[in-house]
Amino acid sequence: MHKILAITDIHLRSAGRKIIGLDPLAQFQKALAHALEIHPDAQHLIIMGDLTHSGHPEEFQMVKDAIAQYPIPITLMLGNHDRRDNFTSTFPEITMTSSGHLQTRIDLGDDVLLCLDTLDGPPYPQYHHVGNLCPERLDWLCEQLKTCAGKRVSLFMHHPPHNIGLPGMDCIKLKNSDDLFAITAKHPEIRHFFAGHVHRTISGHTHGLGFSMFKSTCHQMPMAMESNDPSLSVAEPAAYGIILFDTHSIIAHTEDFEIAQQASGPALDALPD
Repeated sequence: MHKILAITDIHLRSAGRKIIGLDPLAQFQKALAHALEIHPDAQHLIIMGDLTHSGHPEEFQMVKDAIAQYPIPITLMLGNHDRRDNFTSTFPEITMTSSGHLQTRIDLGDDVLLCLDTLDGPPYPQYHHVGNLCPERLDWLCEQLKTCAGKRVSLFMHHPPHNIGLPGMDCIKLKNSDDLFAITAKHPEIRHFFAGHVHRTISGHTHGLGFSMFKSTCHQMPMAMESNDPSLSVAEPAAYGIILFDTHSIIAHTEDFEIAQQASGPALDALPD
């Protein structure tokens, strides 16, 4: 069995600025510490975009400093709040694709994880939060799939490519999801995809694929099924994802690290009569 961790939407802000009273950096550091304590055997950590809240260079530097000594290998992804030029300036050691996008392949035995860059830009119009997979990024995906025969493929992306029943978020999903699903329909080796962006734990099945989405380590989206506002935020418990791959299954857990208690000793005793 392979185990990886998934953290999304950390939204780091410079100069100690908060989001609805929460300190994004402190929240991220708590998530990292909890994950390392409970899951030191994890083989990889994927941070699934919205690394920053405003895309400023100092915010990306905060990300770099926070993960500098982390002993688990990390793959970074971009989200709609990030800015590609400032990311590459802060992380010049990270290889981009030939088209200048942050797309990565992770091989875990018979499983292949393909991390896609759904950041739409530059340019970055104000309040523009939809995702995009341009032809160059989709070509990269198709090239990777050519070498995945006999493998099981999972896709990771910041933006979900489908509606999830929250109107405010459905209007800022991946804008060209039909292009993506045209590819997945031709490749039965793609079994599951993982997304962030919505700041909620959501799972289900669409276009023949299972999907899992994880909460933010900071602020969450309320269950606002009648609202068109994508900016709603609440201070519900934060979480990260734990993903297990075995011969037969892809298993996604969510860990509400702020309220989680490690079960050990008497906590494992049977309930009283």
